[in-house]
Amino acid sequence: MNSDQFLKHLQSHTESFAAAVATNEGDWVIKGFIDVYRRIYTISIDTKIISKVLELLLFPMFVDFAKRQDLEIHLSPQQNFYPDLTFIEKVTRSKFAVDIKSTYRVDSTNVNGMTPGAFTGYFRNRNSSKNTLYPYGEYQGHFVLGVIYSKSGDTIDERKQYSIDDLDKIPSVIHEFQFFAQPKFRIASARPGSGNTKNIGSVTPIDHLINGAGPFAKLGEEVYDDYWMFYLTKDMAKALDIERPYINLKTYLEYKNRGIDTLREHEEEICRLWDDEQNSGEDSQ
Repeated sequence: MNSDQFLKHLQSHTESFAAAVATNEGDWVIKGFIDVYRRIYTISIDTKIISKVLELLLFPMFVDFAKRQDLEIHLSPQQNFYPDLTFIEKVTRSKFAVDIKSTYRVDSTNVNGMTPGAFTGYFRNRNSSKNTLYPYGEYQGHFVLGVIYSKSGDTIDERKQYSIDDLDKIPSVIHEFQFFAQPKFRIASARPGSGNTKNIGSVTPIDHLINGAGPFAKLGEEVYDDYWMFYLTKDMAKALDIERPYINLKTYLEYKNRGIDTLREHEEEICRLWDDEQNSGEDSQ
């Protein structure tokens, strides 16, 4: 199984995911938390809580997917380890990474955004096992299982308690789910995620997420990797006491083209110099 085949199978399986998280009316099946005295506390609209509960609901669906495709499935051993799910083909031992990401609609055509992954650490040192189940470079493909939802317009009183008999009266905090699966590079934007984090941002138009039509979709994964492996935030550049080489795709193109005509003009000479250095045993460092 190659990456394209894995993606096709995953996309097909996501069609059944709604049954795991939503009622026939499209409301979230989770109403809140219950204690041993059978009291129910309404769930918060906090996106981190929603994201974690969605993961728990979807795990059985991923187990079923692995069985159907004859794949091993391994969960992240620790919080903040990459990826959420590792699938391994039993014969070839090919590995596929899947992260579960969720975001909410801000209007009918756009979402708040998500972070496909980090652009430092294991992303740059692809032979490292730090904070990742397997080194990043061992995976045949890196994918996002995305969940898009709408927040409820109802005011949720988090102080209110309910009994089991009141279950039908408890409003769902989110509804109208939409699932998609895409390679990370196809939904990535050319800017970091929100906040002072070293995470890649995503495109925000819903159709771009569903169809994997971000700016790197046409440029390819090689350009995506090169762009983000050498991207510097303001703080990163300040710590190194250097100027940022580029801040977006336009300045990235300018940076990559800097001096390229001269280098191409002297390509044969440069290659001869390299061969001479190798033959003389000179340290290129």
